[in-house]
Amino acid sequence: MIDYETLQVDAVVAGAGGSGLAAAITLAEGGSHVAVFEKMQYAGGSSRFPEGMFGVETRMQQTRNIKIARDQIFKDIMEYSHWKANAALVRVFVNRSASVVDWLEDIGVEFIEPAAFVPGGPKTWHLFKGYGAAMIKVLLSRAKRLGIDVKCQTAVKEVLREKKGPVTGVVVEDHEGKKTRVEAKAVIIATGGYANDKKLLKTYTGMDLKVNLFPIGNFEKYGEGIRMGWAVGAAEEGMGVLNYSFGGPVGPGIKPSGSIVAAVRQPELWVNQHGRRFCDESIVHNVIHCGNAMARQKGGYIFRVFDNNARRHYMEKGIDVGVGTFVPQGTRLIDFDNEINNALEKKNWNVFTADTIGELTTKMGVPSEAFQKTIDVYNLFCEKGYDEEFVKERIYLRPVNAPPFYGFKCYVDFCATHGGIRINERTEALDNEENIIPGLYAVGNDAGGLYGDSYDLMASGTASGFAMVSGRMAGENALRYFVR
Repeated sequence: MIDYETLQVDAVVAGAGGSGLAAAITLAEGGSHVAVFEKMQYAGGSSRFPEGMFGVETRMQQTRNIKIARDQIFKDIMEYSHWKANAALVRVFVNRSASVVDWLEDIGVEFIEPAAFVPGGPKTWHLFKGYGAAMIKVLLSRAKRLGIDVKCQTAVKEVLREKKGPVTGVVVEDHEGKKTRVEAKAVIIATGGYANDKKLLKTYTGMDLKVNLFPIGNFEKYGEGIRMGWAVGAAEEGMGVLNYSFGGPVGPGIKPSGSIVAAVRQPELWVNQHGRRFCDESIVHNVIHCGNAMARQKGGYIFRVFDNNARRHYMEKGIDVGVGTFVPQGTRLIDFDNEINNALEKKNWNVFTADTIGELTTKMGVPSEAFQKTIDVYNLFCEKGYDEEFVKERIYLRPVNAPPFYGFKCYVDFCATHGGIRINERTEALDNEENIIPGLYAVGNDAGGLYGDSYDLMASGTASGFAMVSGRMAGENALRYFVR
């Protein structure tokens, strides 16, 4: 074990999620002495939850004859961002993705197959066997064999830098409040973003945490790494980009991957607090588009409405749109009635049932005249087989006319924040004049520049892919920095 009283290392990694572990392993493979500090009681962070990661021209794709070209994916990502993304960073990320997926396979991470999250999209999403948790287990085993000390319940509190010179280390604090100075030639910030920080979310999204904005699978992420980078002169980039999910009700009786969650993901009738439609509901196929449309609505919430015919369809024939790989398309929601009854018994304030549209209107609290008009017009579209308002596909035009009726108050939710510290294509932190801060790197959700104003879901698995690729890149570039 390292003596933390007088610690001197080559590099410090702040955070032991996927990006931090990838960086630390890369450094150790290159012969460097690295210390990893993680404030939580366990390693892995949000990297334990992803279903898969991004990769282009991987061995898996090649052996399955999946033809996806790096050049085209690069162009697609840049055009999706309207060229707001850092093109040099995107290019390196895309080009390096295959080697990182292949490396993970080589060290023991098991994958199922390449897939696409969005129907018809490119199969860049390499699904993990056992989700991200299985990958983290392999990474921790690899780190242990390399002699890397992953110190949990010890947070990096400050990055040290001499004026405008290189970084010189960090100050860490353990769970008992003991602070230690750790001298290092390189510091890699990998703390996972700011998904639990009320102030940063309010500042950059205008929404209120746990009021109309709810994080999924994020714990104690307060943007400390980003702030530490800014404190030593790093510039800001890309704040406010959220990796949206599809939104849903919260409160008692709601199971994370249960029947209610799957039902509200279906492209039925959606209205805002004024009782009016606001989008083609089939955008739920791309949860980022869905989140953007929801976030535009006053209050940051909407209502999703369907009738008994839709309920029977879900229970007897299955859902039309899956919830990722957790609840696949075609799954029959056999527990729907039990979950509804349970939520109502527990007085969930976001779940409503009614025998008439008027009763549902009252329970939801939307304007009765506007909502009734919306129902009438929508049902007419369904009868005609053509949505004159938002051109929703005919297959999803199901009328709302068979009691009982169901309504759900759904809030914006998200899986990750993106952006924070401005970096170059080598993951080196930059100041406001775009000068490199020697020895300082930012990776994963602490780094900005990979996106425009929205997360790119068409390139499926980008967030987890960038975590691993940027971690590897930071480790490699720190090794090069040591020998300059």
